[in-house]
Parts: sequence; structure tokens; C-alpha cells
Amino acid sequence: MGWLTDRQVSLVAMEATGVYWKAPYYALEKRFEVWLCNAQHVQNVPGRKTDLSDAEWLADVVAHGMVRPSFVPPPAIRELRELTRYRKSQVDTRVAEVQRLEKVLQDACIKLTSVASKVLTQSGRAMVEALIAGEGDPAVLAELAQGKLRPKVPQLREALTGHFGPQHAVAARRILDHVDFLDASIATLTEQINTRTEPYERIFQLLLLVPGFDRLSIDTIIAETGADMSRFPSPGQLAKWAGVCPGNHESAGKRRRVGVVPGNRWLRRTLIEAARAAARTRGSYFGAQYRQIAKRRGPNKAAVAVAHSLIDLIWHLLSTEQCYQDLGSDYFQRRRDPERETARLVRQLQQLGYQVTLTATPKPTPAA
Repeated sequence: MGWLTDRQVSLVAMEATGVYWKAPYYALEKRFEVWLCNAQHVQNVPGRKTDLSDAEWLADVVAHGMVRPSFVPPPAIRELRELTRYRKSQVDTRVAEVQRLEKVLQDACIKLTSVASKVLTQSGRAMVEALIAGEGDPAVLAELAQGKLRPKVPQLREALTGHFGPQHAVAARRILDHVDFLDASIATLTEQINTRTEPYERIFQLLLLVPGFDRLSIDTIIAETGADMSRFPSPGQLAKWAGVCPGNHESAGKRRRVGVVPGNRWLRRTLIEAARAAARTRGSYFGAQYRQIAKRRGPNKAAVAVAHSLIDLIWHLLSTEQCYQDLGSDYFQRRRDPERETARLVRQLQQLGYQVTLTATPKPTPAA
């Protein structure tokens, strides 16, 4: 750092390589303007590859304005991002542990999920604890059912008939203890995240009105984007940065289908999950958009398309601070040309062998 100061350096450029760029970046940003450049955007100098030649080439392309700096959020957002990403990892680990418990039960011929929707419901947890304690009578285990599972006691007796042995009990006990530890860890992380997101209550008010979003997904949006849309000149650039923008491969005048561009995998995953939730929201525009695309392109491409619409909406809502107004599930029907739609429906009926005669219905006059 002293060497740079002595030579009156004002701009420092560096490549993003894994996590190794973070330590020097954090040290340099306090005294210099630092550009973090995407390694894919920096073409290496031809010839023998060395660290010195790479550094010289990077300095040259930055000096001539051939690259742009990547988005690096301020320290407060970086701290929040660290917590939200770790919480997501903990949630993934918990899901894996629950799946592992299901495998243990299946190995013991305990078909609990054939009757119950999940393994670790309140009733399911009580049954697993009883199995670990040595209870093997299916009738006694089935009587532990509560709530909506009470009418399914006869099915539970059959599902809980198996050979749950000591080895299954040891594995299930470790899994349950690990799940309890993860629950406590996730609760602690959520408390810390809620404390750090208190200044962004206005963001929550705007985005909670959007179908598919909850506080957990909005936490990730704030942590990954910084809730500052001025960093992204357009919603298209934000969509590309998030990784929900379709790729473009054109050569010799021919365009080929490619997948989405690489982007922020944490934000992309959150957007895809929110898109699938929004698609199940009744009466929403996103549900209509999902269904219209899914029947032609499949559910995965439809989810990415809805995620693209969501990130566009986020950019506009946070830029203008206007409240969300849903376009309605009949939006695409209202956009259709009535004459073309009528001709299409008539043509379909004629292909089925019907003779169609249309009579216009007078429009009702509005009441005075």
C-alpha cells in the first residue's frame, strides 16, 4: 500500500478470483478507488502466461476504459450478505438431514410419508421419538397422531409396521439432534438479519405486496443488490447480473438457443423460488404468465421467465417507490384482438365439424 501511495496511484484494478480477492480489496478500498474486474471480461495477453503479464494487461485495459468494475456492495450490505448466505446454507443442510431421516425410515420399512405429508410434523416427530425409544407396536405409534392425521390412524398402523432396529435408532437420534441444532442456528441468524434490515422497512412494505415474496426472500434481495437500483442503469442489466436473462449466441446471422447467462446464483435461486410461489397465487398476473409459457416451453423455462419479470418489477418498484398493482390473471386475454380471437375459435369449431353462426350480443347499458 505504501508503494502505491509513493507513486501517487489513484485507481487500483484487480481480478475476482474465488474469495481470494476479498482481503486485499477490503484493505485497499479504504485509501484508493478499487475496481474489481470480472476475469471473463479481461482477455489475457497473448504469449506465456505469468502473474506479471496478467497484471500488466489488466492495468492496460483499465487505463484504456476497456472494462467496467463489478458491483461490490458497501460494508454493511456485505455483512448482511454473509449472514443471509450462511442461513441459506443452514436451511439446505436441514433439508438434507430431513431427507436422510426419510431414507432411514424407508430402510426400516416405515412408510410414514405415504400417509403424512412430511416426516417432521408434530405427529411425525412424536412417532420417530417413540421408535427411537424402543416402541415397536404400530397401534401405539399410530395413536400418537394429532390433528388432521387422526382420521388416518388405520393407514398409519399399516405404514408403521416395519423392522426399526438399534442401528436405525442411533442414526435417527443423531439426525434429530442435528436438526434441532440447525433450527437454533437458523433462528439466531434470522434474529441477526432482522436487526440489520430494520432500516429497510420501506423495502419490505413495497415488495411484500408482490406475489411470491416473503421476508426471507426480501432479505436476500436486499443483501445481494444492496436495495440501490442506481447501481444498475436498467432492469435488463439487473436481470443479466442476477442470471435470469436469456443468453444470446449469434454467429453468421444464425441465432442458437442457449441457457440463461451466468449470474448471482444466490439471487437467481431466490427469484426462481419466488417465481414458483407466485405462479401458484390465484388471480395474479404471474400465475397467468407462468401457465401461458409452461404449456409451450415447459415449467422450468416458465419459472425463469417469471423470475425475469419479478426482477424487472423489483427494479421499477425500488426506483420509483410506487406500490405494486397486479395486472390480473386475465391480462393476456384482455390483450388479445377480439376479431382474431373470434376467428380462431370459429375455425376450431369448424374443424370439429360444426357449422357456426355468430350473433352479436348487445352491450348492456350502464345504469343511471
